[in-house]
Amino acid sequence: MSCTLENHRAELQALLSPVFASLGSEILSTDSIEACDRILCEDVHALLPIPAFTNSQMDGYAARSSDLATASPNSPFSLPLGFTAAAGDRQITLVEGTVSPVMTGAMIPLGADTVIPIEETSSGAFPDLVRAGRGTPSGHAEFSAPSAKGRFIRPAGVDLEAGALVAKAGTRLTPTMIAALVSSGLRQVPVRRVLKVAVCTTGDELSDGQRSQGQIPDSNSPMLAAWLRRYQVQVRTLQLPDDPQRFALAIDGLQEQVDLILTVGGISAGAYEVVRQALSPLGGVFHHVSIQPGGPQGFAQLPKAAVLCFPGNPVSALLSTELFLAPLLRQLNALPERVPQHYPLAADTASPEHKHQIRRAVIRGGQVEILDPGSHLVHDLARADALVHIPVGVSQLTAGQSIETWSMNV
Repeated sequence: MSCTLENHRAELQALLSPVFASLGSEILSTDSIEACDRILCEDVHALLPIPAFTNSQMDGYAARSSDLATASPNSPFSLPLGFTAAAGDRQITLVEGTVSPVMTGAMIPLGADTVIPIEETSSGAFPDLVRAGRGTPSGHAEFSAPSAKGRFIRPAGVDLEAGALVAKAGTRLTPTMIAALVSSGLRQVPVRRVLKVAVCTTGDELSDGQRSQGQIPDSNSPMLAAWLRRYQVQVRTLQLPDDPQRFALAIDGLQEQVDLILTVGGISAGAYEVVRQALSPLGGVFHHVSIQPGGPQGFAQLPKAAVLCFPGNPVSALLSTELFLAPLLRQLNALPERVPQHYPLAADTASPEHKHQIRRAVIRGGQVEILDPGSHLVHDLARADALVHIPVGVSQLTAGQSIETWSMNV
């Protein structure tokens, strides 16, 4: 049975949507290394305002604006110094008729309503300063202009008031959102549990380190595990032989431990297609999607886990994840959709008219250089930085023709 790219995407959306919806939640510290890119599962509200208290935007002097109302270059005004307000100090009170040296981020002294930057004083520098409880202040500061009320003062809560919504459920915890959560007093937040995936590569030809004649290294396991981890997936890998009974037993055990099983290989029309043989009796669906490479595709719903079945050639396996799994994981992780870009082709390109062909490409010198279509060319896959979609019905593209490209490895 054959189906279109769009129809198979819809099938996998229907398969995985219930899996994603059932992930549940856990409490995570906002300063945990695991917090970045996790997804909030509840609305969260500020415990503290941002800023947490009214503070100074500049290094300078906290004063009463009324005390400097008549200051001018021709008639500068001098005021004695009070105690200094440094960042981290408790709030002090501005004694009437004085000014308090104040540092950036320090609490505005009680009674002050303006800050004059140190650069605007006649000296342009601080004299010896005294903080509360450490001696008696001395000296004066001279001002040659008024300073408006509220100048260079950051009011408490001007960014966000206590109790206000910080982020809605479904928000991805970017580094800046983590900063907002911490600044609003939230040290722990409820986040969605990570998706647990098992990558099962199949085939007697795969070596486990001790390679013998006829065997090849299993590049799919590390490649797909690395790819999945970029989407906040907890992943484990397992190599399985071409033995349907052993495969079925392993899969049965895995479904107790993970949400999704991703099989690689064993679904074509050959004699030893272990995945097809083991999952077909369990309701697995296997068909040919009208794409190249990666035509053989399959899926199954086990009692406790979903199964995606991708072809075994490395190029086909990776492009299957890009085509069918990436869009769903981007939705799950509240990531923006990839935006296609258009470039002219560097050379003429042919494509099978009855298939949707996905070609790897390199963007060089403002042009698209399309690479060989072979599904076994792992090194060629590594140097590709874009995908080109050539839809069904198109058999020939000419040099200079503008074509849509999608970034890879982002």
